[in-house]
Amino acid sequence: MSGKAALAFSGGLDTTVCVPLLKEEYGYDEVIGVTVDVGQPESEFAEAEETAEALDLEHFVVDAKDDFASLCMDAVQANADYQGYPLGTALARPVIAKAILEVAEEEGCAAVAHGCTGKGNDQLRFEAVWRSSDLEVVAPVREMGLTREWEVDYAAEKNLPVEGGNAGVWSIDSNLWSRSIEGGQLEDPGYVPPTDIYEWTDDPGEETELVEIEFEAGVPVAVNGEELPQVQLIQYLNDLAGGYGVGRTDMMEDRMLGLKVRENYEHPAATTLLNAHEALEGLVLTKEERDFKQEVDAQWSQKAYEGLVDAPLVDALEGFISTTQERVTGTVTIKFEGGQARPVARDSEYAVYSESAASFNTETVDGIEQADATGVAKYHGFQSRLANKSKPTLTTDGGDDE
Repeated sequence: MSGKAALAFSGGLDTTVCVPLLKEEYGYDEVIGVTVDVGQPESEFAEAEETAEALDLEHFVVDAKDDFASLCMDAVQANADYQGYPLGTALARPVIAKAILEVAEEEGCAAVAHGCTGKGNDQLRFEAVWRSSDLEVVAPVREMGLTREWEVDYAAEKNLPVEGGNAGVWSIDSNLWSRSIEGGQLEDPGYVPPTDIYEWTDDPGEETELVEIEFEAGVPVAVNGEELPQVQLIQYLNDLAGGYGVGRTDMMEDRMLGLKVRENYEHPAATTLLNAHEALEGLVLTKEERDFKQEVDAQWSQKAYEGLVDAPLVDALEGFISTTQERVTGTVTIKFEGGQARPVARDSEYAVYSESAASFNTETVDGIEQADATGVAKYHGFQSRLANKSKPTLTTDGGDDE
C-alpha cells in the first residue's frame, strides 16, 4: 500500500509501535497521529505530544469535549447503563472515531488505523464509524496477532519512546464521564484491588451533603441554582460527588465478543445525574410511560454499548425518549452519603402526583369515594381464583417395575 494513514494516537505502547509498523509492514508512505480530547487528563496529552515529537510524527489534537458531553446528556435521558454501570468508554469511542475520520479525510489519507487488540470492544466501535467511509481500515495489533511482550521487545529494538503507564500495572481509560481501570492483577476475579487504583473517588466517610440538580426537558442544567455548561457541570459533579466516594463499580462484564472480563470503573457525575434523572421521571411520567421506557432505555443502552449510536433503531428510540422528556423538568435533591448519591426530594410543575389524593388523611379522590374501590377489589384476581379452584389433580401410577 501507499499514501497516508491516520492513526488513533495516544502515545501509549500500542499506538506507538503502530507508527513504524504501518510503514514497514503495510507500506504507507506517511503516518499522522490524531488524539481526540473527550476529557482525559492533561498529562495524557503531554505524553502524546512528547511521543509524537520523538517519533517525528505529525500530530493533530481535536477538542470534542462538547460533542461528547452532549452524547452523555442523551445517555442521561435514556437512563443508560450496561449491566449496572454507567456507559463511559462506549460513548466516547464513536465521538473519537468521527473526529479521527474527519481529520483523515481533510488530510487526504488513504487509511485510518487503530491499535486495538482482537479481544476487546473498541475495535468494533471504531470500525463501525470508519467503515461507513471509503478509507481502508487497518488494525496492526489485531491483524498481526501482537502480544504485549512482543510490542515491548519491538519498541526496545526500535528504540521507540514508550513507557508503561502507571508502572505498567493497570490499563486506564479516562474521559469526562468515566474512568476505567483494568489489567494486571485485576484480571483475577478473586483479587481485592488496592484503594490506590482509584483517582476520582475517595473512600466513603461519614460526611454528608445535599445538592440540588435542576433539569430542563431531561437535561441537567444547574447545580444548587448555578447554571453551568454541560462540560463544566460534569466536571464539577465529578469532583463533588467523588469526594464522597460516589460512583465506584467492580464487576464482571460481558464483552461483545463473548469474553467475560473484570472491570473497575469510577463515574461520580454519571451516577449522580442518572439517579437524579430517574427520580424526576418517577414524579412526572405515568406508569405506562415508565414501564415502556425501561424497554426503550435498555435497547438504547445496548446499541450505545456496541458503539452504534447512529443506528436507525437509535433514531427511532430517541423519538419516544424525546417525547417523554418534554415533561422531565424540575429539581431533584441528592444526598451524598456513604458512597451513595441518593435522591431525597424532587419537585416539578409537571408532576403526575396529587398529595391530597395520596394522603391517608383525605376521604375522597376527585369525588371518588374510598368505598368505590370495593367493586374493584372484588374483581381483582377473579380469574386467578377461578383457575386455582379448577386445577386438575395430578396422579401417578406409582407402580413398581417387576
